[in-house]
Amino acid sequence: MGLLALEPPGRGSFLLAGFLNSVMIAVGATVVGLCLGVCGAWCKLYGGPVARDLAAVYTTIVRAVPELVLILILYFAGADLLNKALAAFGYPPTDIPGVAAGIFVLGVVQGAYSTEVLRGAILAIPQGQIEAARAYGMSPSLIMRRITLPAMLPFAIPGLANLWLIATKDTALLAIVGVNELTQVTRTAAGATKAYFTFFMAAGAIYLALTLFSGAIIGRIERWARRGMPSVAGAGR
Repeated sequence: MGLLALEPPGRGSFLLAGFLNSVMIAVGATVVGLCLGVCGAWCKLYGGPVARDLAAVYTTIVRAVPELVLILILYFAGADLLNKALAAFGYPPTDIPGVAAGIFVLGVVQGAYSTEVLRGAILAIPQGQIEAARAYGMSPSLIMRRITLPAMLPFAIPGLANLWLIATKDTALLAIVGVNELTQVTRTAAGATKAYFTFFMAAGAIYLALTLFSGAIIGRIERWARRGMPSVAGAGR
């Protein structure tokens, strides 16, 4: 167990740094995914033919291609395209930080799934509420703020919570491209010490702790979003 100590010769500090990188990537990817999801859901529900087709192509491709393949494509092709664009404007090439690249890659993946979660949540809103708001003369932006967003939250939170938990696990896939997240630093520490069981059990315990903590927070948010609604057995658990 001394191998997991935070001070040398223990390697606990490396695991902690990798865990913090994993959390930063997961949080950033979730935020990017939500932004893309809102845009995608709006395009599918309220956009013109071109916007709907583009959103459909985006969600179809991302959900059809395995995530590991998408990570490899977006990580290497994205960096290459960025450097070519910089060269076209006369700027030298740059190295993209691993955390930033991880956020972008996983954010694109999360965005496709968030689009469908948010679209389904909006469609689950009783249409009578929207029609009543229009009858009172509310503008589309006011309807969005006062009716659509509050009413869709109880339907969207369970799906978005699952996407958050998936994002925390998908950070492990970034080890294939050398991002120093928890799985990558665990593999490095285990390889250097040959204590594979110790380090990977520690990494599993950290992922489990993150999941349990996230579940507790998400349960509170879900209960808050469902305030005033009829109770449902198991809601918020």
